[in-house]
Amino acid sequence: MTSILDSVEGIYHFLTDRTPGALQAVPPKPRRFNIWRQDGVPLVSKVKDTGDVRASVSKSLDLIGGIAKLGGKGDTIMVKPNFNSPDPPPGSTDLDFLKAVLELLLETGAKVVVGESSGGMWRPTRNTLEKLGVPELASKMGVGLVPFDDYPTDWLSVEIGGDHLRTVAMPKSAYEATKLVYLPCLKTHALGRFTMSLKLGMGLVHPGQRRSIHMGNLEQKAAEINLAWQPDLIIMDGRKAFVSGGPDKGDLVKPEIIMASGDMVAIDVEGLKVLLSYRAKNRLHENPWDSAQIVTALRHHLGSKEGEYRVLSG
Repeated sequence: MTSILDSVEGIYHFLTDRTPGALQAVPPKPRRFNIWRQDGVPLVSKVKDTGDVRASVSKSLDLIGGIAKLGGKGDTIMVKPNFNSPDPPPGSTDLDFLKAVLELLLETGAKVVVGESSGGMWRPTRNTLEKLGVPELASKMGVGLVPFDDYPTDWLSVEIGGDHLRTVAMPKSAYEATKLVYLPCLKTHALGRFTMSLKLGMGLVHPGQRRSIHMGNLEQKAAEINLAWQPDLIIMDGRKAFVSGGPDKGDLVKPEIIMASGDMVAIDVEGLKVLLSYRAKNRLHENPWDSAQIVTALRHHLGSKEGEYRVLSG
C-alpha cells in the first residue's frame, strides 16, 4: 500500500527528475537476427496456462525453439519486467511468472540481471520493488537487481534518429548486456492505448525524459524508443489482462495464456487480438494493424508485417 510519505516522495521525483547533461553519445545497438523462426518464418507461441506457470512458460518457449537457443556461459542476460507501479498483476509482473523465467534463464549458464525503472509517481524504483518483494526474490535466486534510478551516472545518450525522437537517454547496464529479455504484461493503457512489448521500453528511458515523451505523439514515440535496441526474446504473461484503463488499474479479464516471440510487432498484434476479443470500452483500434505503435514500428522495420509470421498454439 502506498503511504502519504511514498506519495510525497513520488511527486517530488515526478516533478524534479531531470535527464543528466553531457551524456556519452552512442549509436544504437546493432540489430540482431530474430532466431525464433521455423522454415525462415518468425514465430509467436500462444499457450493456454495449465496452472503450472513454469510448465506453461517452458512450453511457450519450446514451441518457438527452446530457451537453450538464447545464450549461455559468458552472456549477461538483462531481464526487463513491468514494475511500473506496486499494483498487483497485470498492473505489474507476477512474481511467480518472473521466478519461472529466471529459473529457465539461469539454466543456460548465463549471468542474469533484472533491470527496471518505475514510472510517474512510483519512484524511486527501489520502493516499488521492495513493496512487490522483488529484491528478496532476486537475492534468493542469486540474480542481480538494477533499479536504474539508483545509478544517476549510469546513462548513455543513444542517437536513434527517429521521426519523433532523435535521442533517448538509456541505462548503460542495459546497453552493455549481451542479451535482453522483455516480460510485458497484456493490457490496455489509458494514454498509449495499449502497453505490451513495444511500450515496455519506456521503463528504460531516463525518468527525466519521459515527461516530454508523454507530451505528444506518445504512441509513435513509444515505438521509436525501440530503435535504441530490440529484445532478443519476449515472454508475455497474458494469464490476466486489462481490457480498459491501465497501466496500473483497469477492467480485469483472465485470458489464461502465455506468449513468446522474438518479434515485437507480431506478439503485440496477437496480444491486441486477445484484448479485442472482449467487449470493453477502450481506445483500441478495431484492426490492430491500424494502431500507431504498430504502424510506426513497421515503418522503422522493427517487426513483421501482416502475414509474415506464424502463430503456434499449445
